[in-house]
Amino acid sequence: MSTTSKFLIITLFLVGFTAINAQADSIVTVGVAPHGGYVILGGTVIPLKEVTLSAQIPGIVQTIAGEEGDSFTAGTDLVTINDDELQARKRSAEAQLGAAYTAMQNAQVQYTRELWNPSVYNPRPMGGMAMPTMFDSFFDGGRGTPFGSGSDKGIERHADLVTQGTQVQAAQSRIQQAQSGLREIEAKIRDAKSRAPFDGVITDKLVEIGDTVQPGLPLLKFSYSKFLRIKAEVPARLVPGLHKDMVVPARLDVNNTKVNARVAQIAPKADAKQHTITVKFDLPEGVPGGPGMYAEVMIPDINSPTRALPVVPKSAIIKRGSLPSVRVLDDEGKPKMRLIRTGIELDANHVIVLSGLEPGERVLTSDSGPATNWNQP
Repeated sequence: MSTTSKFLIITLFLVGFTAINAQADSIVTVGVAPHGGYVILGGTVIPLKEVTLSAQIPGIVQTIAGEEGDSFTAGTDLVTINDDELQARKRSAEAQLGAAYTAMQNAQVQYTRELWNPSVYNPRPMGGMAMPTMFDSFFDGGRGTPFGSGSDKGIERHADLVTQGTQVQAAQSRIQQAQSGLREIEAKIRDAKSRAPFDGVITDKLVEIGDTVQPGLPLLKFSYSKFLRIKAEVPARLVPGLHKDMVVPARLDVNNTKVNARVAQIAPKADAKQHTITVKFDLPEGVPGGPGMYAEVMIPDINSPTRALPVVPKSAIIKRGSLPSVRVLDDEGKPKMRLIRTGIELDANHVIVLSGLEPGERVLTSDSGPATNWNQP
């Protein structure tokens, strides 16, 4: 085969390959989308919930459930403080409560005996030779003698019942006092154990086993990190452009991950020194990274004028080098490469072009079928 024949075959192959690729591409007209100004603010990724467990009683740290990053379920004892002194005080309080119950039982028995067998009607003790004393009937207030009346016995019996009833009430008060003291000690014993308030992980361990702690000293930080948030300080002038459940673009400092964040909470007042308002944005479940990493959110600026900017499908963008490019068809229908600068993503399939394209121009996409235009004029 001659050299000319070989060159002709190669040329026909390349032409056919180009024709096949051209048939696989789709032609899309550059549309427009309203686009206002945006401000990119830095923020910090935080867990959905986080608590700092502090010591409630003085003592020595006895046990710690784990290290940073370990997961625990709600109700697990995370930190235990030695409670030997409290246990001794509990046993003493239990003994006092038992004595109070015994005194109560004795007071009730005395009251019952006085109720059914009044002492005022019992015979007086004998004196001397088993004979009543000579002057008993004279000095006994007239009980059972002509010098007194029967009503005196009723008054005395009522007084005896009141006295025994008072003893019962006093015994009941001592029981309540002992019970209150025991409950107070039991509460302090419960405070010796710091339990997990919800399912989560230890993010910071602030003490070690053997450390002596005082009430109020932080022990560890415990957080629920299955769902994450971005916490950002937003200038007050930008807050009117935000509302709850609004979705804004965000970027995480892990592999330059771009996600959509939802406005979860807007603080009711601004910081007096920085004149900013704290805004928290919910992140989708399963995003890379964790609490403490850097993140950015794109906040709309309602004070800047709205412009109509070009928008193209993502499939039309070719990423080669530092700047993306697209294949634009000229007046003769021939594709030419053109560098562009992209902005935010409108949805999962379209992106705004800040420079390099004009609305109405035609670009090629790599889709096998016809592409859907965004606001195609």
